[in-house]
Amino acid sequence: MHHRFACDQTGIGIRRTGDSLMTAGNVSYSMPEEVLFKSESNQSREEIASYLRKVADNLDSGNAISLKTGSESVTLNPPARPTFEVKAEREGPAGNMTERSIEFELEWDENDGEEGGGSGQLEIE
Repeated sequence: MHHRFACDQTGIGIRRTGDSLMTAGNVSYSMPEEVLFKSESNQSREEIASYLRKVADNLDSGNAISLKTGSESVTLNPPARPTFEVKAEREGPAGNMTERSIEFELEWDENDGEEGGGSGQLEIE
């Protein structure tokens, strides 16, 4: 089972195995998703940076990541080497794609070992 820690410009969320399109041979299928936690709110850049620093500190120290809002909460413990995906998107209706997002995602299969996949070294300037 894959876990995804997704964080975008409007909120932070945790998902299990997203609705990503998988291809096996000539057959494509969509994997189901179970949302374990979701929070979305307008925040200042400074407030978002504070949340991201806490996540970074927990990753650095090997601690679990706990998210809580109201009565909802989830705690997940990423392995030492999860897959890290960074995505920048533009979306919206055709001819009016004005919404932008930056998504940071940690993904791992809780039944696999510690090794993640990847396509190259990420640089953020």
